[in-house]
Amino acid sequence: MWTIIVTVLIGAVIGALARLVLPGRQSISTLVTVILGVLGALIGSSVVNGTSTEFSFLAVVVGVIAAAVLIVVYGMVVGRKQT
Repeated sequence: MWTIIVTVLIGAVIGALARLVLPGRQSISTLVTVILGVLGALIGSSVVNGTSTEFSFLAVVVGVIAAAVLIVVYGMVVGRKQT
């Protein structure tokens, strides 16, 4: 249970950091930000650490970059559907 809670919290932080580094305004909800942040954190962790679960600053940086890319892609996909 704690693993899920910590994963969601880390995803929220990674997603928020990703939105901060992106220029302009992203019109996505907090829930989508957390989900994309979790995905970014998982990508960053797996790319840097492989199967290890150790904390790494580089994994956080890669996670933020991955989440930022996911946010941009999500905005492009949803933006096209709305118009």
